[in-house]
Amino acid sequence: MHRTDEFDFGLTWLMSQFHEDWSHNGPTARAAAEYHLWDELAPGAVLAVRHDARLLLRLPSTTIEALWLAGTATRPAFFSGGPTGVTSGAQWMETLIALCDAWLARNTADGVGPPDVPGTTGGEELADAVLAEIAAARFVPDEVRRDLAECLRHCTPDLAFRLLLRAMAESGTGHGAAVSPEHYARLEELGSALHYGEYVVDAVKFMVDQG
Repeated sequence: MHRTDEFDFGLTWLMSQFHEDWSHNGPTARAAAEYHLWDELAPGAVLAVRHDARLLLRLPSTTIEALWLAGTATRPAFFSGGPTGVTSGAQWMETLIALCDAWLARNTADGVGPPDVPGTTGGEELADAVLAEIAAARFVPDEVRRDLAECLRHCTPDLAFRLLLRAMAESGTGHGAAVSPEHYARLEELGSALHYGEYVVDAVKFMVDQG
């Protein structure tokens, strides 16, 4: 994936906006996502969200739900309908794709198709290294690590790795999980190999055990 800036991108960027106070940005999950997909975003940023959501639709809906919950501060009730308006993982990804399509329709000149996601690469050559880091994150629940491995196999190592970082960050924030300097160095090395911006892996730097 071509990196448009130094920070996270795609679905994992949007997931980071679904913190404990996410509902302040809209009465429903759709409205909150639409708030963050504002018209001043670069087209590549919107296309990256759409690209990731389409990849996740290769997975069972329950797997999508587990990965979303592991990487956000939302709760299982997020997928129960009700105030969020979200009934399943697949429906939520379809909603995000529709929002991205609407954004592109509003912000693309007549007669000009939306640009492709530039430089797209899934990091397939790094699959074994990403799978090893999924296994190494022991503080992430076993079932989530299994779902991340499925994401790696059926989506891309790049998306699986970014979802792993989201799950790690949530574990660090909610449960005080920590990583060793050596562990963090491996994550940084993988981020560099995937051509991530400076602050993608940096999002879990707060978890490094300084003892």
